[in-house]
Amino acid sequence: MKQGIHPAYGPVVFRDRATGDLVLTRSTLVAAAPAATVELDGATYPVVDVDVSVHSHPFWTGRGRVLDSEGRVEAFERRYGRAADR
Repeated sequence: MKQGIHPAYGPVVFRDRATGDLVLTRSTLVAAAPAATVELDGATYPVVDVDVSVHSHPFWTGRGRVLDSEGRVEAFERRYGRAADR
């Protein structure tokens, strides 16, 4: 394996902008600003802000709504005149 071509892989905290929740994991991503750090469990980690995470996504929080009350296949068949019993 070549030396010096791989990005640094280390602990990073992802912060959800919508809820403020923190997730500590390992990543090759680096914080946008050098001063973007957070102290967690007595250690300081770089922070990467994300717009959507498991803490704020409607699918995972159960706040999602189904906007399509009619199935897509039925709407296609109705629009283009194909009989549903074929």
